[in-house]
Amino acid sequence: MNQPNVVINYAGKKTEIPSGTTVGQFLVGRHGSLPKGVLAALVNRRLVMLDFPLRGLQVELESVRTDTREGEAVARRSSSLILLEAARELFPDVRLVVGQSLGGGYFFRWYAAEALTPEIVASIGKRMQEICAEDRPFVRRSVTLEEAETIFRASGDESKLALLATHRSSTVAVVSCGRFVDIAQGAAAATTGQVRGCSVVPYEDGLLLRFPRNGDTSRMPVPRPQPKLFSAYRETRRWNEELGVAHVGSLNHLCLSREITEVIRIAEGFHEKKVAQIADAIAAERKRVRLVLVAGPSSSGKTTFIRRLAIQLRVNGIMPVGLSLDDYFLDRAKTPLGSDGKPDFESIEALDLDLFNRHLAAFLRGEEVAVPRFDFIIGERVDPNRWSQARLEPDQVLLMEGLHGLNPRLTRAVPEAAKYRIFISALTQLTLDDHSRIFTSDTRLLRRIVRDRLFRGHPATRTLEMWEAVRRGEARGIFPFQEDADVIFNSALVYEPAVLRIYAERFLLAVPREHPWYAEAYRLLKFLTWFVPIPEDDVPYTSILREFIGGSAFTNEQG
Repeated sequence: MNQPNVVINYAGKKTEIPSGTTVGQFLVGRHGSLPKGVLAALVNRRLVMLDFPLRGLQVELESVRTDTREGEAVARRSSSLILLEAARELFPDVRLVVGQSLGGGYFFRWYAAEALTPEIVASIGKRMQEICAEDRPFVRRSVTLEEAETIFRASGDESKLALLATHRSSTVAVVSCGRFVDIAQGAAAATTGQVRGCSVVPYEDGLLLRFPRNGDTSRMPVPRPQPKLFSAYRETRRWNEELGVAHVGSLNHLCLSREITEVIRIAEGFHEKKVAQIADAIAAERKRVRLVLVAGPSSSGKTTFIRRLAIQLRVNGIMPVGLSLDDYFLDRAKTPLGSDGKPDFESIEALDLDLFNRHLAAFLRGEEVAVPRFDFIIGERVDPNRWSQARLEPDQVLLMEGLHGLNPRLTRAVPEAAKYRIFISALTQLTLDDHSRIFTSDTRLLRRIVRDRLFRGHPATRTLEMWEAVRRGEARGIFPFQEDADVIFNSALVYEPAVLRIYAERFLLAVPREHPWYAEAYRLLKFLTWFVPIPEDDVPYTSILREFIGGSAFTNEQG
């Protein structure tokens, strides 16, 4: 029986085509050839490969180019597959394990009897270029769960078998561009020839897979040393391995037993130990340190971290005095405008830097300071008669958190020796399996979606709409200064996605299919399905996670 034609709404024009026509075939038919830079497509706001067949009565179609957020993700996923294929061809007994995002690329650890050398890395890079030149197709296919297990058992991919152990669909989507087969975690490019500019370089005891910026092969980021960030990643990875949780499959196994309770306790114990170590380091420098700065991106857990740090400082005989950077905002009428013509509250210029630095200098001289208070409802400072008086005593330190805490312009009136800088972020080291990483920003985004819905009345749609601007502000105001920190605190908890799923899944399901950010909501929902959910019962009331799900012992107002 012939299926009816499909009406395609593409680039503002509706076209009727035979059912089953692939996205790639449609685009070639429309443009004469595949448009340059198109790697995938959004079909009814779901990200798909170009071999996806178009069916149904009507389809909304958008092409996905390399210079878009979705296109960059497709290019990186495709590049990773090419790397893993090249390594499998040249070194079939080697185990490559994906790690963190670092220096504009992905770090991969090397597990083999043979030590990794620059010559080996060069040979892998050369083979990758050859695979790209061969213009091999990326083949995505659906196999039964049992077939997938047979494939990964034969290749020795234990992490994928562990991930599939709780997979309840009868089928599994897999993707390959040769002998290496992976679970399809999103769309790949149509062919290896579409993937341009990726390369590999040695990095520490592994290798770094590098990507061009925004798909522009002439803008390849230069790897720069990030020893503090790398060390924080390494420390977290070691913690995870001590817990027996290197990937989601092993986490799910523990979630199905009461062992997860012990994992939660130990993970929280790691956090408390790290906070205590930071407080001890500040105490050891108490003669010079008068200002403790805490900076981190959105939803990194700064509020709870500062409360816990304050307790540990008091254990060391140091009385912290809190200072809120929010109270030093300029009146909204004076806020600088961004490139979109809207007030840019993420800019350091949105703060009254002169007043703030005058007050910092006065605090350090031991003078009494009239601290302003900003009214966010009216968008102005309250009358100076309502400002509070504060003074810094000799046994006290100023404790301050904010977006620009590590930027030297913010605290230019304070001698460098008097500062102690802390960078905090949720730097997850949990992976789906050996070859599929979890975006570090996804943990923070899920935290924020849950917190915004539970305590600020904002639906997931609003959080998703704001996220891109938030990330831009972080890239400009935080991440360039993270290596300047005296210490990095990783606020990620290895078990938290299993708890967040219970909340985030409901809130993401409320995002309408026609919403511009539905593709991101759909991706996050697919990601969450890999986790066995667990209730919040065993999460301590002092946990950073409580800042987002509620019940924190530190504050009645979440944030």
